[in-house]
Amino acid sequence: MSEGKKGRSLRRIALDFLARREHSEQELRQKLEARADDVDEVEAVLQKLKDEGLQSDERFTEAYVHHRVNAGIGPLKIRYELRQKDIDESLSDAILEPMAEQWEHMMREQRGRKYGDSIPADYAERMKQARFLQNRGFSPESVMRLFR
Repeated sequence: MSEGKKGRSLRRIALDFLARREHSEQELRQKLEARADDVDEVEAVLQKLKDEGLQSDERFTEAYVHHRVNAGIGPLKIRYELRQKDIDESLSDAILEPMAEQWEHMMREQRGRKYGDSIPADYAERMKQARFLQNRGFSPESVMRLFR
């Protein structure tokens, strides 16, 4: 199948998106479908980009996790966000599992940055801080361990 003028322009649009940042296949598909008349053409462009190594869900996942970790987001929230972006759970696990030892330190750092170093004696204040950490994506078990 020869690429017509429209196929090249759709490819160019995809390359423009990928030049700005990594995109998951699903994100790129949605953006291209919004600009294309033919869904089959979108699939063909996506497949060609994947075959050429220009679009990679693995590369996207690594970049996304790195970005979210730098923003102080915990593993539960990152997993949820990756699921929303249609990233395979095994791929998420492969990127997040090696970081398991970092989460505790990161959680302490986030709490300390917002509330200071000392753990409050007041139950209501501890629960407020626990909710903050859980909303950032840290597990309830690890949060409760922090306050014991």
